[in-house]
Amino acid sequence: MSKKFLLLAAASIFAVAPATARNGQPTFAPWGVDLTAMDSTVKPGDNFFQYVNGAWSKRTEIAPDRTFVGIDSVLNDQIDRDVRAIVEDMAKDSASSGHIGQQIGDFYGSWMDEATIAAKGLAPLKPHLDRIAAVKNKAELADLFAIVGYPSPVSLSIFPDLSDPTRYGVYTGQGGLGLPNRDYYLLEGAKYDGYRAAYKGYLTKLFTLAGISDAAARADRVYALEAAIAKVHWKPEDSRDVSKIYNPMDRAKLASFAPQLQWDRALPKLGLGDLKTVVVMETSAVQETAKLIDSVPLDTWKDYEAARFISNHATYLPKEFDQARFDFYSKTLRDVPTQRDRWKRGVDLVNGALGEAVGQIYVQRHYPPEASRQMGELIQNFRAALQEKIETNSWMDAATKKEALAKLATFDPRTGHPVKYIDYSTLKVDRSDLLGNYMRSEQFDWNLELERMKKPVDRALWGMTPQTNNAYYDPTQNQITFPAAILQPPYFDPDADAAANYGSIGATIGHEIGHGFDDQGRKFDGSGKLRDWWTEASAKQYDARAQRLVKQYDAYEPIPGVHIKGQLTLGEDLGDLGGLEVAYSAYRRYVATHGEPPVINGMTGDQRFFVAYGYSWQRKNREGALRAQLLTDEHSPAEYRVNGVVRNMDEWYKAFNVKPGNKMYLPPEERVRIW
Repeated sequence: MSKKFLLLAAASIFAVAPATARNGQPTFAPWGVDLTAMDSTVKPGDNFFQYVNGAWSKRTEIAPDRTFVGIDSVLNDQIDRDVRAIVEDMAKDSASSGHIGQQIGDFYGSWMDEATIAAKGLAPLKPHLDRIAAVKNKAELADLFAIVGYPSPVSLSIFPDLSDPTRYGVYTGQGGLGLPNRDYYLLEGAKYDGYRAAYKGYLTKLFTLAGISDAAARADRVYALEAAIAKVHWKPEDSRDVSKIYNPMDRAKLASFAPQLQWDRALPKLGLGDLKTVVVMETSAVQETAKLIDSVPLDTWKDYEAARFISNHATYLPKEFDQARFDFYSKTLRDVPTQRDRWKRGVDLVNGALGEAVGQIYVQRHYPPEASRQMGELIQNFRAALQEKIETNSWMDAATKKEALAKLATFDPRTGHPVKYIDYSTLKVDRSDLLGNYMRSEQFDWNLELERMKKPVDRALWGMTPQTNNAYYDPTQNQITFPAAILQPPYFDPDADAAANYGSIGATIGHEIGHGFDDQGRKFDGSGKLRDWWTEASAKQYDARAQRLVKQYDAYEPIPGVHIKGQLTLGEDLGDLGGLEVAYSAYRRYVATHGEPPVINGMTGDQRFFVAYGYSWQRKNREGALRAQLLTDEHSPAEYRVNGVVRNMDEWYKAFNVKPGNKMYLPPEERVRIW
């Protein structure tokens, strides 16, 4: 069974731009936002996102190798350049750069050496295809599913146990698809028919490139099997409901529940022979998928294994395989016309395999410790603001408020980088063996998880590298984490106007803290345990507000015929709305202490706060990438993370004098208020 990280923490993609030298002035004069991005011909109350970003949107094109453009892509490009300098320094002289430097340099070198990859041809792939071809029965097929790096129709992951987050649990769930999710197999219409035809063509090409006969017929059989799996998959909005996916089963029950997966053979091969309990997530999907092992011929399953193995590793094979994968997954599905420069993809590869080794060097070169201190002060202000919101809100009763305040008091914020880094010393890296390097890194990651399982959960571990432009909340540890790479202007600029920082990084802090109280995060208590600590009355009030927000987002239609799935994006939408509510409250606390700010460029402090928030989401997407996001992602598109939020805040209406007749106007009784 393949392993899949169980992502319960609702991580969000945030937008920032690269830092410049500190000189006491904001990176973007005069107060922290690029005012040339604004379109004054748009009324704030008609389309606030376009009011803030419209001029930029009109003049800015998406790079041919990107799915999107925005502040976020600018920062990502800068991070790529910073990491490139690290890995190329190591690659130039890996022998003298220490063991970590050797691993980084040789991994990157194995990727960049296209001549060696081409000269080896199919030789690195052949042993794996031979292994698949040698399978003689369904028992040996189950053995194959249990080998790290080989495809499986169900996933397997290690994650803190939701009932006791001080120890680890093992989770199994739905998986096994080559298209992004079930919708790509099941939705009707010419667009999806085209995707399915192109996918069959892609599988056919992979078989052909690998020298496997009857390529088109095999591709048809593999597609039919995946379509059967897709039919029993849960909808993504159901898969994110922790109340539905936490279903512990002992080994005896597991064996009767899905015997076709032959757990007593598979688990020992995965290093889990002593495991007593497995948590089954999407129960019916796992059970019905397992039944296909019996009903589908062995030869079809072997074709499936070969196709999925080649596809999953096509990037590490000769150029024809790599190009075929790009042509389908990027060009066809996401409308990206040009492959990214090889060095950029090499940076991604090394970040994925040796991320904390690279991160350790990145922090030394690019992260000032002062940033953590300043972030700590901001976070304290936001905790105080949310505490006040909890204490004074009208819909939580006293018992629920007491539990909520206890949870808030135990929040654990981390900024910058881990206090200790992963030791990669046992990972063998060979400069002439790209596919082997990647597969050994997969095995290393799994072995690392197995070692961690032997001990209590280590709260010092990080789920992101320091060079990651992102942030996250982990409900099982009640932690919020802000990596070094996100703490840069204009998202976080110590020299900017307070309104800019509170509207940008402040909203991010509020968002992540708010995940502790979103529709799924609220089901965990202050210790990180899955426990219902809400009174029935308070839960009913909360759910009513949440479902009103679902209804609002369901109505948004970013692509004709494709709406936002409000239930799927609910956690992030609640995080956005609650986060901005708390950020505004924290900003007003700041104003109460420092005095009402002056008008700058004709904008009040409150107006600058909301403009900074809208600016932090500056982004435009290719349609294919946007479609994939709408069908699979828990995050709403950027425009709706702005407009969908501010139209629920009374303070925004007051700041911009939004009245009935404006396109975004909502009557007060229809506005959703969380905090």
